[in-house]
Amino acid sequence: MTPVSAPPALRRAAQAFEAQALGQLLQPIFATLPQSRFGGGAAEAQWQPMLVDEMAKAASRSGHGLGLGDAVLREMLRWQAAGARREDQTR
Repeated sequence: MTPVSAPPALRRAAQAFEAQALGQLLQPIFATLPQSRFGGGAAEAQWQPMLVDEMAKAASRSGHGLGLGDAVLREMLRWQAAGARREDQTR
C-alpha cells in the first residue's frame, strides 16, 4: 500500500503526530515573545499554548508542517504490512 492509498485513519494519525511535534517545537519560540503582543495579559498567557497547538495543526493540515507526517505514515504502512505478513505466516 502506498501513502496515497493509505486508510484515512492512518493519515489522520500521522498528521496528528506531526502537528503535536511541530507544536512542541513552537511552544518555546512563542514563550520568548512578549505577552502583550495581543494585549491579553494573563489571559493571553493561559490561552497561548492552545493557540500554538492550533497553528501547528493548521500548518500540518495545509502541508506546511515539518514533513514528518509523510515519513510517519510510510512507517505505519510498513509496520502494518509486516504485521499482515506475520499473521499469514502463522496460519
